[in-house]
Amino acid sequence: MTDSRGITDVEGVKVGHRTDLEAATGCTVVLCEDGAVGGVDVRGPSPGTRETDLLRPTSNVKVVHAVLLSGGSAFGLDAASGVMRYLEERGIGYQAGDVKVPIVPAAILYDLRMLTSKVRPGPDDGYAACENASSEPVEEGSVGAGTGATVGKVMGYERGVKGGIGSASLHLGDGLVVGAITAVNAIGGVFEHRTGALVAGPRNPESSRMLDSLDLMTSPGFNRPQAEPGTNTTIGVVATNARLTKEQANKLASSAHDGLAMAVRPAHLMGDGDVMFGLATGKHEQEVELNMLLAAATVCVSDAIVRAVRMARGLGGVPSVSELSNMSRND
Repeated sequence: MTDSRGITDVEGVKVGHRTDLEAATGCTVVLCEDGAVGGVDVRGPSPGTRETDLLRPTSNVKVVHAVLLSGGSAFGLDAASGVMRYLEERGIGYQAGDVKVPIVPAAILYDLRMLTSKVRPGPDDGYAACENASSEPVEEGSVGAGTGATVGKVMGYERGVKGGIGSASLHLGDGLVVGAITAVNAIGGVFEHRTGALVAGPRNPESSRMLDSLDLMTSPGFNRPQAEPGTNTTIGVVATNARLTKEQANKLASSAHDGLAMAVRPAHLMGDGDVMFGLATGKHEQEVELNMLLAAATVCVSDAIVRAVRMARGLGGVPSVSELSNMSRND
């Protein structure tokens, strides 16, 4: 089982949120102030990203200093400027001539529908998330980039349930750690990979019970109003304290999508912009078995996704799974 402390169990990683409950949006920063080897895997057909090309194995820059996860759709990418300002003020960045340029890749999700489309995370929000960052256990649920997130929308947004932010970690012995953080805003439902149990799915129009998204979408004649294209997405970061090459960090990000697919069913649909980042802080100097890290990444991401929806609170008329569970016991 993964631990509840989350990705901050990985030495060299801090997490901070900026949450706006009045507008149902926010952003989350994963800080690596000492630098971390970075990778990325973009599999969603509708992504919104920043600086992801830098993380490809053929690109020159190997180290990143933060990853931003944000609500606000493409507007939310502006919050990364605030993260850059925070790091620059502290002399953190890639040496480019006589200037240090902080490397801050970012990915966004769509949360403009819940309460307002007029308020989106900007530079000040990214800066505030950095000020809030710490190595303490990660705050989960309806916070940060998960504030306005929803899941289980294959019958339309109106039948969805609340998504959020979740985090998990695995200790693999001899000080080796893998952790993950995810912001879950998927079209599909969420399942517990160990038991196959449904955790979150579209609400039955005739009761408070949730339905299996995968069963619905593979039923003959299924023709329900699905979520609008580009209005969804699961984004996240998987990190380890192992020493990895840039190629291996990209492979770590790739395996993170296996964990995504174990928990979100179906995943990577046309309206999803699923993006996973991989980070290696290198604080653990012993040689490690890469396959063990990749397996741990899948488990951590899957558990983080489940925690995101279980820890979420209802907002903007969208109920949480805990609220629905209480209602179903009274049906």
